[in-house]
Amino acid sequence: MRALFAFIAGSLFGAGLLVSGMTDTTKVQGWLDIFGDWDPTLAFVMGGAIIPMAIAWRITVGRRPMLGGAFPAPPEPRIGHNLVVGSILFGVGWGLVGLCPGPAIASLTYNGIGGVVFLVAMIAGMLAAPPMRTRIDAIAGST
Repeated sequence: MRALFAFIAGSLFGAGLLVSGMTDTTKVQGWLDIFGDWDPTLAFVMGGAIIPMAIAWRITVGRRPMLGGAFPAPPEPRIGHNLVVGSILFGVGWGLVGLCPGPAIASLTYNGIGGVVFLVAMIAGMLAAPPMRTRIDAIAGST
């Protein structure tokens, strides 16, 4: 039952990415081009994601999911070097290619070899991040 609901939620998420234009790299890059031919439509997509999530964090306090497990804890509000570096790397990848992880996976079916190359590079970065974080934390701790 849990796998069925995960499939439905993932399918709904993927459909939302397609309908909203988040898998169209030119639309995403148009959103990021604030000094050029700016396309503000993705602001509604972001608002449509942020507002319900903020409400969900509030109403899940003290509750348990219907299908078992536990809700994740709210993110740490502290701004540290991990958040800053991660945000910069995410933004650079998003700006250069016009894809982030969800749309990158959704676009595999039609984005050709470029989508596959991006996905492989993204996975390599995700695998390299934990050892790099350990190394950076060790360097920061020794100073």
